Amino acid sequence: MSEFSRRRFLQASGGSAMAAVLPGAMMLGQEQTGQTAASGDRVRFASIGVGIQGSSLLRAAVTLPQAQCVAACDLYDGRHTLAKEIAGPQVKTTRRYQEILDDKNIEAVIVAVPDHWHKQITVDAIRAGKDVHCEKPMAHTIGEGEEMVAAVKASKHFVQVGSQRVSSQVFKKAKELYDSGAIGEVHQVELQLGRNSPGGAWVYPPPLDLSPETLDWVTWQGTVAKKAFDPIAFARWRAFHEYGTGMAGDLMVHLLTGMQFVTGINAIPDKAYSAGGIYRWKDGRNMPDLMVTTFEYGNVPVTVRLTLGTETPEVTRIMGPKGVIEVSNTNQVTLIPELGVDRSPAYGINGFPAAMHAAYEKQWHAEHDAFLAEHPLDDTMTWKGPSWDELRPHLATFFDAVRSRKPVVEDVVFGHNAAAACHMANASYFENKVVFGKG
Repeated sequence: MSEFSRRRFLQASGGSAMAAVLPGAMMLGQEQTGQTAASGDRVRFASIGVGIQGSSLLRAAVTLPQAQCVAACDLYDGRHTLAKEIAGPQVKTTRRYQEILDDKNIEAVIVAVPDHWHKQITVDAIRAGKDVHCEKPMAHTIGEGEEMVAAVKASKHFVQVGSQRVSSQVFKKAKELYDSGAIGEVHQVELQLGRNSPGGAWVYPPPLDLSPETLDWVTWQGTVAKKAFDPIAFARWRAFHEYGTGMAGDLMVHLLTGMQFVTGINAIPDKAYSAGGIYRWKDGRNMPDLMVTTFEYGNVPVTVRLTLGTETPEVTRIMGPKGVIEVSNTNQVTLIPELGVDRSPAYGINGFPAAMHAAYEKQWHAEHDAFLAEHPLDDTMTWKGPSWDELRPHLATFFDAVRSRKPVVEDVVFGHNAAAACHMANASYFENKVVFGKG
C-alpha cells in the first residue's frame, strides 16, 4: 500500500485486519445506542410528523433508555392513533405543532414532515428553546437552509439532521480507513443507487379514511400554491417539487452525507450538472425518476447515478492513488489497495527492436525487482457490520447530545451543505445547465 504499508496497517489495527483477508469478512462491533439514563433524566421529546419516516423514528426512539416521548403532532388524525399505538396511550396528540413548542417541559423534537415544512417548524422550534432532529434533506431550498443555519447560530440549541449512516459502524470504519491514509488523497467519488418497484418510487397508498375532515389539507400545503384536496399529493409528496425534492432529497442526500462524512468534504459543491427525465413512472409526478449528476468539490469530481427503473446495489466508492474504499448496502466496507506502479516492463517496449527490447527489460528488472519483492500485491480486505441504515444509533447520538451538549457530526452546517448539493442537482435538471455554488 505504498507508504501505508500492510505491516503498518496491521500494527495500527492490532492485527485484527488479518481476519478480514481470511474467508468471510471481519465483523465490526455492534452499533452504540447511547448511555442509559435514569428515568428522571430521560429527554422529554415530541414527534412532529408521524408518517412513514416519522413513525419509524418514533418506534426507534421509544426503545432508547435516554428518551421519553410525551407528545406527537400530525395534521392527519389517523396518525394520532398511530402515535399512541407506538408510544403509549398517555402521549398527548395534536394537529398544531405550536402547542408542542409552547410546552416548556418538552426539551427536544423530532421533525419528520414533508420537505416544504422542514424550515419553518425547525426554526420555530429552535427559537422556542428546543433541540431538533430534522429529517433529511434539511431544507426545501438553499435559501431555507441558510435561514436554518442562521437560526441555530443565533441560539443555544442545535439541529441534528437525519441521515443515519454517519452514526453507523460501517461508515465509521470507512472513515477510519480514509483518515489513516489507506487510499491516499481522494481523487474521485462514485455514488449509485437504483430501485425498481412502486414502493421504491413512492407510489404509496393514501390512508383509507383520508378526507378533508381527517386531514387539515389547507395547513398541510403550507405556503405553496393552493389546490383542491389531493390524496395522491399527500401520500406521494416526494414525487412533486412543490412539497418534496425527489430522488435528490430522498436518495442522493444519503449518498452525499456518507461521502462528506468519510472524506471530510463538508462543503457546498462548486458546480453541478444533471441529466435525466421521467422514463418509468409516468403517473403525473414532476420529479425525474432517473438522474445522473456530476459535482465538482474543488478538484474532486463526484458522480451520482440514481434510478427508479432498475434495481442496482447502493454503492459509495471513494478512489485515490493507493486504492479504493467501497461501502455497499450489504452492510460492508471493502478496502482494495493498489500500489500504482508497473509490475513488469512497460507495454511500450513492444515497439522496440529485439536487442533494444532485451537490454531495456534487463535494466528494468535490475532497477525494480527488489522493490517489487518487498511490496507484493495486497489482499482486498472487507469488514462487515450491522446495518448502516439503522435509526437507533443516530437517534441515540441526538438524545445524548441534548444532555451532554457535545456537538453532533451531522449538524446544521453539515446538513445544509448536503441538502444544497441536492438542490443544485435539481436546479441543473430543470434548467438544463451547469449550476454553480456560491463562491
